[in-house]
Amino acid sequence: MESSGREPVLRKSSSKSSVIDSIKGCKLSGMKIPKDELRKKITMPEYLRFAIRDAIAAKDVDAGKQHYDGNDGGDMSPLVAPDSPLVVFVNSKSGGRHGSELKSRLQDFMGDEQVFDLQNVKPHEFVQYGLACLEHFADLGDCCAKECRERLRVIVAGGDGTVGWVLGCLGELYKKGREPVPPTAIIPLGTGNDLSRSFGWGGSFSTKWKAAIKRILDRAIHAPVARLDSWNLVITMPAGAELDTPHALKQTEEIIFDKVCLQDLDKEGHLPEEVSCYQGVFYNYFSIGMDAQVAYGFHNLRNEKPYLAQGRIANKIIYSGYTCKQGWFFTPCMNDPSLRGLKNILRVHIKKLNSPNWELLPLPSSIRSIVALNLHSYASGRNPWGNLKPEYLEKKGFVEAKLDDGLLEIFGFKQGWHASFVMVDLCSAKHIAQAAAIRFELRGGTWREGFMQMDGEPWKQPMNNEYSTFVEIKRVPFQSIMVKGENSHS
Repeated sequence: MESSGREPVLRKSSSKSSVIDSIKGCKLSGMKIPKDELRKKITMPEYLRFAIRDAIAAKDVDAGKQHYDGNDGGDMSPLVAPDSPLVVFVNSKSGGRHGSELKSRLQDFMGDEQVFDLQNVKPHEFVQYGLACLEHFADLGDCCAKECRERLRVIVAGGDGTVGWVLGCLGELYKKGREPVPPTAIIPLGTGNDLSRSFGWGGSFSTKWKAAIKRILDRAIHAPVARLDSWNLVITMPAGAELDTPHALKQTEEIIFDKVCLQDLDKEGHLPEEVSCYQGVFYNYFSIGMDAQVAYGFHNLRNEKPYLAQGRIANKIIYSGYTCKQGWFFTPCMNDPSLRGLKNILRVHIKKLNSPNWELLPLPSSIRSIVALNLHSYASGRNPWGNLKPEYLEKKGFVEAKLDDGLLEIFGFKQGWHASFVMVDLCSAKHIAQAAAIRFELRGGTWREGFMQMDGEPWKQPMNNEYSTFVEIKRVPFQSIMVKGENSHS
């Protein structure tokens, strides 16, 4: 995959791949990585490591200045920056006990100060204080600090949510003109790991990594990079309703609703004068409907009874059971309006690429879940959009889906059986559109609530009887820089 486009569609075999395949490939090629040489390439000088540590701990960039002053007043001539300095963020709670073990092993190899446990150091703290400390030293004439900042790469050991969290914090560097933004590699410790799969880092964590840490670190510093679109999501809803938001969604300041921005749309509900707004960023998908309802139920069950979910396999078994319990497979037989098609509550407008105009999408009445997808890996490596033939693309007015083309693929699921057939490649999802921007309107009416999720984080969305709730999705104007693993099908 080149940096100018998304990787090719993931096939079924690739959805089952893991990073251990890459490790075996390294062994077959006879590659041997000297431990001391690799450590020298990735480890920053001690004074920089300690300065970063102290700046983060004190939440003060100047707190690390003592280490600069103690190093001959900033005379860096004897010191040479490492070729590829690395910083690792580890979600020690992911991957069962392996997250904590992995952190310890990495700290033994490259030092405590370059391996951060996300339970203790948040990625925005590293960006705000740690990176700023390097930049401050560079401004003082420290060439070693300057080169470390410019060459830095990041590894995230965690699930998709953890990776997205770190990418979002690194994205703040673009906004503040603090480039370059460090490229990001992944060690998958989550359940789905779709971001990891999409960039060739595999779909699962293996204890055999303990014997291959050197190869993982070596790939992270030498592998080429690619670009990834990210998408900003804003919810505008009537003020007064409470929303229990997931980690990725934050409330913004309450504003007076801007009617002008929606005056060109064919609206169903009334527009409130006072609204509440929530904002977040996603990298893989956003969905509304039955799949989000199932995810919400599973998420609550796991929080209430954590002893039931002790690993990836246990999570998937519980998730499947909850899917059946929710009636996802039997919606045609249900009379409850909350289990009927989304057409009853939803209108969808889109902007196509390079078009200034909004278009109303006809939504099939059978659709009970609608998904806006960015990656080709969804629900643990599946590709519901499918590997579409050129003739079909031309007939539908679609283009080949890529990771950095500024487009989201919009598709729908009908009942659970339809989603199940899609997930085992027996059929494709219901193709609806490709869009450069999307506006969902959840109409006022008899519905009391809907369900939404982005990148696996679900929530219950309150709905007003009189006023509409709007969800707007637009591409973030900058792209994330990702390090490509060996299974990226370049």
